[in-house]
Amino acid sequence: MSGLVPYLFFPGNAREALTFYNDVFGGELSLFTYEQFSRADGPGDAIAHGMVSGSVQLFGADAGPDQDAVHIVGATFSLLGTAEPAVLHRWFDRLSEGGTNVDPLQKRPWGDFDGQVTDRHGIRWLIGYQE
Repeated sequence: MSGLVPYLFFPGNAREALTFYNDVFGGELSLFTYEQFSRADGPGDAIAHGMVSGSVQLFGADAGPDQDAVHIVGATFSLLGTAEPAVLHRWFDRLSEGGTNVDPLQKRPWGDFDGQVTDRHGIRWLIGYQE
């Protein structure tokens, strides 16, 4: 593993969210339940730890009783230049499904391409590249 990897706590839908991100970004999905981790502070089938490992890495879990669920304000996950342009366009389109296209992925006056989307789980992404 290299670099910063976000760890998100979801409001009871970590399985769905991490599966969605794995479908968008590809790679490998690993999910471990509260029961597998011998946790008794939530439903046994809740996700205690999950990982999307590939081009984009994300960790996540269902928020425990003493944790807030993800609500990010004043921050954006940046995927600038992290893949080929066609892949970045595909990721942008997929993240837009059920989300909000904040600013279309487009060519900017300075020559670069970028756009922003808030996905269905409330995570805002900045995606772009240089030609």
